[in-house]
Amino acid sequence: MGGGARELSGYLAALGGWVAALAAVVLPQWRQSSYAGDAIITAVGLHEGLWMSCASQSTGQVQCRLHDSLLSLDVHIQTSRALMIISLLLGFFGIIVSVVGMKCTKVGEEDPVTKSRIAVAGGVLFILSGLCSLAAVSLYATQVTYEFFRESTVPINARYEFGSALFVGWGAASLSMLGGSLLCCSCPAKERRGQQYHRQSQPSMAREYV
Repeated sequence: MGGGARELSGYLAALGGWVAALAAVVLPQWRQSSYAGDAIITAVGLHEGLWMSCASQSTGQVQCRLHDSLLSLDVHIQTSRALMIISLLLGFFGIIVSVVGMKCTKVGEEDPVTKSRIAVAGGVLFILSGLCSLAAVSLYATQVTYEFFRESTVPINARYEFGSALFVGWGAASLSMLGGSLLCCSCPAKERRGQQYHRQSQPSMAREYV
């Protein structure tokens, strides 16, 4: 795979990861009602996200309510919120920086070495974005797992398990880190060696003409 094709593939993968991370933030299905146990209750399904909690009736009606207070939320929800927002910001800047540094674009610098370095910087931003998403989703999933298996008087069918947004978040983190890694492979070593050879050859040619 050529350098330009590798950069384009990495950019598209990272862009898809950023869009998936945005979808994971918006989705309210970070945890949902568990259907484990003997007595399964399907009349009402509960699911919660970072910003709201919803209840879906068996008739198809869905009622959602935003979390009332920020300070009254659990620590893992506040931390996951902050990490996901940081992830989206890093990914947004990575999108802009990578467009400037990609070889297939005519934006910004014309020097191939400088453009490669900018592309690497964009790849680093995407990797950091993916790590933040991975940390946020994993932290939330760890808390859901702990609450599900801990000793409690709450029946199993009234507890929560993983929601679909968690899997979307894990996929987003994987795509962002994969795309960022491909962009970081745009190492400017060859271009740098070519420039050094060109600069070294110029004085010798000038001495020959003198």
